[in-house]
Amino acid sequence: MTVSGRGGERPGFPPVRKSLGQHFLTDLTVLARIADAAGLTGSETVIEIGPGRGALTDLLVERAGRLIGVEYDRALAAKLVDRYASRTNVEIVQADVLAVDFGSLANGPYVLVGNVPYYITTPIIFQALERPRPDIAVYLVQREVADRLAAARGGKEYGALTVNVGAVARVEILFHVPATAFRPPPKVESAVVRITPRVDPVVPAAEETAFRAFVQATFTMRRKQMQRILRSLNNIDAESATAILVAAGIDPMARPETLDGAAFARVFAATK
Repeated sequence: MTVSGRGGERPGFPPVRKSLGQHFLTDLTVLARIADAAGLTGSETVIEIGPGRGALTDLLVERAGRLIGVEYDRALAAKLVDRYASRTNVEIVQADVLAVDFGSLANGPYVLVGNVPYYITTPIIFQALERPRPDIAVYLVQREVADRLAAARGGKEYGALTVNVGAVARVEILFHVPATAFRPPPKVESAVVRITPRVDPVVPAAEETAFRAFVQATFTMRRKQMQRILRSLNNIDAESATAILVAAGIDPMARPETLDGAAFARVFAATK
């Protein structure tokens, strides 16, 4: 998803590119609420993912100390460069966001705001959770993804995404956004979420990548009990798997969707 100008179209901008998942957000109330959600004080460095035609950028630039827009569409990026040429605190970077190192780009603390393409939402979220993490990240995402991010244990939406993000950050669903807020309207509903890094992540920094892989592998067998999953993942017998789980305070018969991030961290630590 990207954002658009007032009324849905700005003269001189290129047409919508459906291949890039472009649905331009045009609702001024929603745009203002997204900007508000970042909680800017005027001194922050803000990285905006997919500024599109600049509607949200217009709001952020007045609230940020420095604004960096990362736009994949070359034609849109060129237009944005011209639009903000007189603003010394604005930098437009034409790049694939998945190839960008946010920490290096910001060169210090930063806030991330993203109206992200829905087909690469999850990779972007995990990319932003690499260290150094943003102080706050505010995303406009597909409502289904928002529900998975904030899902409660035991539900069908609860999975690897929930656990891996929740292990290192707090997730809030701030509000829902109807399809009618976009031009052209998407076929799905949307939601704005705020992700704030935890001061107490459940795993040490050096182990986050391995932990994430462990959780993802576990949920590929989500219908199985944890004892059977550990036997499969670690190539061990039932007695050894049971011992690991008991040592971690986990019922060997439990299934993955019943475990929170801290429980996964205990199991992960016990398997090393």
